[in-house]
Amino acid sequence: WRSEATNEWIVSQPDVIAASDGIPFAEGRAHPRGAGTFARILGHYVRERGVLSLMDGVRKMTLMPARRLEARVPEMADKGRIRIGADADITIFNAETVIDRATYMDASIPPEGIPYVIVGGELVVDGGEITTARPGRPVRAPIR
Repeated sequence: WRSEATNEWIVSQPDVIAASDGIPFAEGRAHPRGAGTFARILGHYVRERGVLSLMDGVRKMTLMPARRLEARVPEMADKGRIRIGADADITIFNAETVIDRATYMDASIPPEGIPYVIVGGELVVDGGEITTARPGRPVRAPIR
């Protein structure tokens, strides 16, 4: 079990990327990081603790992962950026209220402060409610 001080130190390192491996396990249960990783970075470590600037927090979960993967997965060169021609999915959040709410008892609780998520031009979160739209598609490395 890591201390909060250790977590803060890890998150603050300039080469640490924010990502989640929170996948479901036995009886449909999951780790809360599956639903809460990114909201935790923005709400807890950026706003509440001041460990990162808002721009550093956003960069750690968007541009940094894309850059890390683009040498192996060329399609990632169009991810994590908002520019003409980019394949940008967009999360609109309120920096004053975004926070994770998922727990070990209920890892499916969505975060607060994220009213809209747009994937492939379609709303997958609309007014804070998860829609039935599933426009995302996998990004895969070429087989060598």
